[in-house]
Amino acid sequence: MHAGDIREFRLEDGGVSLSLLNLGCITRGWWVPLGGASVPVVLGYADPARYLLNPGSMGVIAGRVANRIRGAQFTLNGQDHRLTANEGANQLHGGAGGVHSRLWQGDAEGTRAVRFTYSSPDGEEGFPGRADLEVTVRLEGSRVTYNMRATVDRPTPINLAQHNYYTLGMDSQLRCARFMCVADRFTPVDEALLPTGQVLPVAGTRHDFRQAARFDANDPTGVGTDLNVVLPEGRDPADPVAELLAPTGLRLRLWTDQPGLQVYTGQGMAPEDGAHEGQRLGPFQGLCLEPQGFPDAVNQPAFPSIIVTPDRPYHQRLTVEIAEVRR
Repeated sequence: MHAGDIREFRLEDGGVSLSLLNLGCITRGWWVPLGGASVPVVLGYADPARYLLNPGSMGVIAGRVANRIRGAQFTLNGQDHRLTANEGANQLHGGAGGVHSRLWQGDAEGTRAVRFTYSSPDGEEGFPGRADLEVTVRLEGSRVTYNMRATVDRPTPINLAQHNYYTLGMDSQLRCARFMCVADRFTPVDEALLPTGQVLPVAGTRHDFRQAARFDANDPTGVGTDLNVVLPEGRDPADPVAELLAPTGLRLRLWTDQPGLQVYTGQGMAPEDGAHEGQRLGPFQGLCLEPQGFPDAVNQPAFPSIIVTPDRPYHQRLTVEIAEVRR
């Protein structure tokens, strides 16, 4: 694959613009009006060719199975499957050659939507069966919707996740931002950031954001967060599951139909050059909010299943709104 293989698609509506790439179905940039200027609200590289590496997975659609799989293996219907490991002995975000690293077919649908498709062959990164993936990204004013679908020819796990690092025009102010999330439980992890299998209440922990709070208030030592929180069942789909209010005056609201939300404050991002104008790349420069199934669900029978079958295709709908709060 070469830089010349990368295609960019630009969407615009009402002063908001979005840059998308056929590589990894990446959201390269998102700019919104703020105080008469246009500001970037997700981290990204100014040069699309930089995404050929992209160690932080900025803006990708992660999969086939996002998040971590213990031991890079699982058993399905009595058959053991060994996957490619890319984080020690474990697999993260579908492996180094996951769908985030592949060239997708991109087709513009007018000036406000792009439909991306990719066929993942049987055995890619160790996953059984062929998976035909489709992601349609649509811009409507201040809202962007990611419609993700997959059909398969045999039972196999599918768990996609959109991986933007949201900045809301901030520079080194993420820990001062106010965050709210309706999650009332979480799945604790071990030293390798793999779930223990427990599901515990957030009450009394630093992961309780049911009332809006600053990250630095809930995490005064600056450890950071990289954790799956559990979204309540039966919630009103019209209500956002998470909100982020930045010191810049921009607010993010997020809607999802998924059972979990990975919250990652970006503490592991290495400093780099080459970001969009007005941005810096490095620890705590952006917040990942990744709706998905639970991590390592293929090895945790008590977690919601992520197994997709020919008669039960995969579907995820994610909507994110970013706009200036009227004061």
